[in-house]
Amino acid sequence: MRRILPPILCLCAILHPSAMRAATLRGATTLEAPMVRVADLFDGAGEGGSRILGLAPAPGNRIVIEAAQLAAIARQFGVDWRPASMSDRVVLDRPGRPLPRDAVFSALHEALGQLGAPVDTDIELPGFIAPIIPRESEPGLSIDQLDYDPAAGRFTALLTVTAEGMEVQRERLSGRVSEMLDLPVLPHRLAVGAVIEAGDTRMARVRADLVRGEVARLPDQIVGFALRRPVAPGQPVALADLARPSAVLKGARVVIELSAPGLALVAQGIALDNGAIGERIAVLNPATRATLGAEVLGPQRVRVTPGSAPAASVQAGALVAAR
Repeated sequence: MRRILPPILCLCAILHPSAMRAATLRGATTLEAPMVRVADLFDGAGEGGSRILGLAPAPGNRIVIEAAQLAAIARQFGVDWRPASMSDRVVLDRPGRPLPRDAVFSALHEALGQLGAPVDTDIELPGFIAPIIPRESEPGLSIDQLDYDPAAGRFTALLTVTAEGMEVQRERLSGRVSEMLDLPVLPHRLAVGAVIEAGDTRMARVRADLVRGEVARLPDQIVGFALRRPVAPGQPVALADLARPSAVLKGARVVIELSAPGLALVAQGIALDNGAIGERIAVLNPATRATLGAEVLGPQRVRVTPGSAPAASVQAGALVAAR
């Protein structure tokens, strides 16, 4: 025999259909707020859905609520739900993002500068993992308990991070400070003897503790010079590793010029040394077999000054007058 609902129950179902509809389990919820509410677990939780259950997990973490605890929550807050099986669960995810590393390094630079650290420094933080903060929050951070050893370039500090919707986070930092210099370097390897051109250089930030002896500080100090020894790419260029390129090579024929008041003579000679422009080398006058001291003027050209060789060595037949 078919049962007929009492008229009053039928009327309640028509006027309040939600009262006859059970809540459903959400399964997974992404939390944006720092608190967990009943509605984060159940759809159709009714008026109790806004009730707070407790704190959300820390940003970047999750919690899992199993069937037994879900059933207890439903009973406590009057939610019409019962587990279908003991495998029912809800996963609550709290998204987050790493604290920007630039913000940490900027705060460290400022704090270290107040203790006398160089203005241009490179900070190393081995093993540092940026804390996770709420995705939409603007963090606040401070550097506390800073201890800096200028001689060793090392420091320790306490990083304190605050953000809306999370507990205060504190992390101990330990690192090293290196002073940096802007120096010209060679981006690629050049052969010994190669003349450095403008396209062979670039400016780079180099750790000051890697600089040994006198090094080039400006591109003009290396462009146009030849390498005496190999220089590793990206490393400072020692001035001792540079030489003016030879305009005259040992054994090459050169034009010898002799200038004196009212006299201009030229002759052919043989270079006895390599020489760059402006350097003095020895040259041989084949006609007289005299060795003369000469200044290099340019490619294969040298100048002899009066008195650099015995007068008898510079014979009229060995030199040709020229204007």
